[in-house]
Amino acid sequence: MWAMNTVTLLSFACVAAFASALASAQTALPEAPPAPMVTNTVESVNVRQPEAAVSPAQLLSEAEAFLSTDRKDKARDLLLAALEGTTNDTLRGDIESRLGRLNVELVRRPWPIAEKTNCVVQEGDSIRAIAQKFGTTVDVIVESNELKRPDLIKPGDRLRVFSGKLAIQVSKSKHDLLVTSNGKFFKRYRVGTGKYDRTPVGTFVVSDRIKEPVWWRADGQTIPFGDKENILGTRWMALKATGATEAVKGYGIHGTWANDSIGKDESAGCIRLKNEDVEELFGLIPIGTEVSIKE
Repeated sequence: MWAMNTVTLLSFACVAAFASALASAQTALPEAPPAPMVTNTVESVNVRQPEAAVSPAQLLSEAEAFLSTDRKDKARDLLLAALEGTTNDTLRGDIESRLGRLNVELVRRPWPIAEKTNCVVQEGDSIRAIAQKFGTTVDVIVESNELKRPDLIKPGDRLRVFSGKLAIQVSKSKHDLLVTSNGKFFKRYRVGTGKYDRTPVGTFVVSDRIKEPVWWRADGQTIPFGDKENILGTRWMALKATGATEAVKGYGIHGTWANDSIGKDESAGCIRLKNEDVEELFGLIPIGTEVSIKE
């Protein structure tokens, strides 16, 4: 009996000692740091402000820098952007002049542009057949590929062919002829139109192309190319009415030796250009090109 009470007293003593030690240890532990305060403040963020629009004059300057490099296509893109962004008539005329010359060079020289397609010559192909397939001219293919003997192409030869869709818009009141490529500005030419409002308006297509054309006078007499009476200049592109346009005949786009008639209403109804201009245009425009004539 005494032994059991002794054990029990010892047990109580041990428990009490353990509890006292534990309390001392807890008192010695450092206090936990206070929890950080949470606020609803939002950190400021540096938002990129939209860049100011680049001026047409600056785009023109950047385009000039690319013209002396192999990235002439980049120069063209910058000039197009400058043209679309300006309302200044003087600056617009300057941009159009530069852009027109560049576009002709890009099409008729080997420079790569998005509108050119790689073509591998197949058995039985000819330059004329390839030109018809891609909607361009023999002149463009020959010049842009620097072909010395275009009649000697053979299967396996690789050509780069312009496949952009050219179209013509003529304004009688402004006396100009605008060429577009895939709907974008390509080049503008000054033209002469018919006196007494004889140039028809409407929609047409180029139906024939003739170098060094003969001219048939109203009395039926044939005037050969080179004769002083031949008023057609060095090139002729016949027009055929389409859609609801009255089916007129005998009208076309041609050259002239009477350069002082450009910008005036002096033709018999046709659209005339200086010979050097019509020769350039003739080299670009294939049969089937759409032509729109407006007042």
